Amino acid sequence: MNKGFLVITVTTLLLLSAVFFFLAPVFDRTALHIGNIVMSVLSLASYTIITKQLSARPMAFVRSVSAASYLKILVCVIGILTYIMINRPDVHKPSIFMLMGIYAVYTIIETIFVQRLARKTK
Repeated sequence: MNKGFLVITVTTLLLLSAVFFFLAPVFDRTALHIGNIVMSVLSLASYTIITKQLSARPMAFVRSVSAASYLKILVCVIGILTYIMINRPDVHKPSIFMLMGIYAVYTIIETIFVQRLARKTK
């Protein structure tokens, strides 16, 4: 695993947790913290899967990138649906948008590092 990716992912996890704890009192903090932790773990796992397929055939690499993206969005949607089912009468819609923002942040970070890694192996 790339040390830079690990450092950036952990830094993002801690930074977003601090933002949610101190600067976001109107949001559902518990849901945001759980979503942040789950997305960071999924991002680390998908990066590991992608890097293992980098030396394989190009189609295996593309397949692993697609599978990792689908896995993350699927877990994100299942988590949001679970949040909605648990908090049915008083669902906080801005928290749902923040959860999708967490997904976007980790996906952008992962994409940048995978793109750099793919360029190096050419």
